Amino acid sequence: MNYTLTKPCDACPFLKINAESYGLRRLRQFASGEFVCHKTAELNEETLEFEAKKNGSVHCAGALIFLEKRDQPTQMMRICERIGLYDRTKLDMNAPVI
Repeated sequence: MNYTLTKPCDACPFLKINAESYGLRRLRQFASGEFVCHKTAELNEETLEFEAKKNGSVHCAGALIFLEKRDQPTQMMRICERIGLYDRTKLDMNAPVI
């Protein structure tokens, strides 16, 4: 999974305008692990859930911003940051993320 997105798309569940549809509890579940951007995911027909593609999936920028705003980055975020695969300073922290 790549950590290269820096701002959420217009359909991101973490945007304030979309978040109410999901609720804070569900958003916390989404952000608790690697949460692939739906635009770079494949829909699993059996579970009806989005899953990372084998190659080329990107972590949701909204989820990254959501976690960084709360100073609650996942362990994988910090590992990727240490090895140069993720740079939190490039995130658009002014994006309207809940």
